[in-house]
Amino acid sequence: MLIFHNPQHQRHAGRQEMFRGRLVDCHEVPARQEHVFEALKRRGIGTLQEPGAPDMALLRRIHAPHYLDFLARAWDDWIALDPANEAVDVLPSVWPGKGLRYDVEPLNFSAQVGRYAFDAGTPLTAGTWAAALAGAACATDAARAVASGEARSAMALTRPPGHHAGADFYGGYCFLNNSALAAQALRDAGAARVAVLDVDYHHGNGTQSIFYERGDVFTASLHGDPRTEYPFYLGYADELGSGAGLGANLNLPLPAGTDFDTWLQALDEAIAAVRRHGAEALVVALGVDTFEGDPISKFKLRAEDYPRVGERIAGLGLPTIFVMEGGYAVAALGENVAGVLEGYLAG
Repeated sequence: MLIFHNPQHQRHAGRQEMFRGRLVDCHEVPARQEHVFEALKRRGIGTLQEPGAPDMALLRRIHAPHYLDFLARAWDDWIALDPANEAVDVLPSVWPGKGLRYDVEPLNFSAQVGRYAFDAGTPLTAGTWAAALAGAACATDAARAVASGEARSAMALTRPPGHHAGADFYGGYCFLNNSALAAQALRDAGAARVAVLDVDYHHGNGTQSIFYERGDVFTASLHGDPRTEYPFYLGYADELGSGAGLGANLNLPLPAGTDFDTWLQALDEAIAAVRRHGAEALVVALGVDTFEGDPISKFKLRAEDYPRVGERIAGLGLPTIFVMEGGYAVAALGENVAGVLEGYLAG
């Protein structure tokens, strides 16, 4: 297994996020990647590599060019407003709600931020763009390595994560959708059908929205019930895709407190759906915030469960790319990710 790790990830280090009316320390921190990186090295999992340059043409096929332009200049615009802004990160304070317009690019910077951000928990920092670009390169390089036959499996070990980012919006700590970029790279390399299997605690609303009207990329997600769990406004079982994508989206929402046996049944259902779809390659949006000790999630998986997750995924027998998503029990993160990969490699 090739492990493409993001050498720029530490440049994205948010200071605070908004949570229930208060500014609190960020849960998505650089130590997340470092713990995984060290666990993989310690346990001898995979061959570590750095990515090449990001493929901007591919990025513009997944994300709207005007959105990418905003991300590229956002920090400079923030500092241009007031040099004192260097001391604080960008968070939105206003959004276009129902009945308001998204189609006009406002000149006011705060209004621009609100047009693209869907929550106040995703700080944009001085190094966000550089870190996100390098993460996108990890995902596309991992996909191309697998597609070319260089490796049967690969991982994009990166942060910030990506599965909440849509074509023209960010949130949930995510700016560029690495899982979607990997899936598109696989399609471009010749796979007629690709599946994205999202096992993060939170629904991958960005990935779903990007592929919702496409039948060539099947999206399956098992996650906390959006009636009570973030991102709340997408991830329901009746969202099946539309147009050419009708039937190519599967959501398996589960209640808070779900144990491993129940969760594993949902995983088996998603895996069966991937088989029926006829996918020729697989992207796994690998969040391990399903862990019982995660501070912001409510499932009950234990460390010893994660190798079984990897074994189940290996049973598909598909060329596979793992893309790092969530997981905020930082000290346990590395061992849980390593458990999935060890189970997969042994499967």
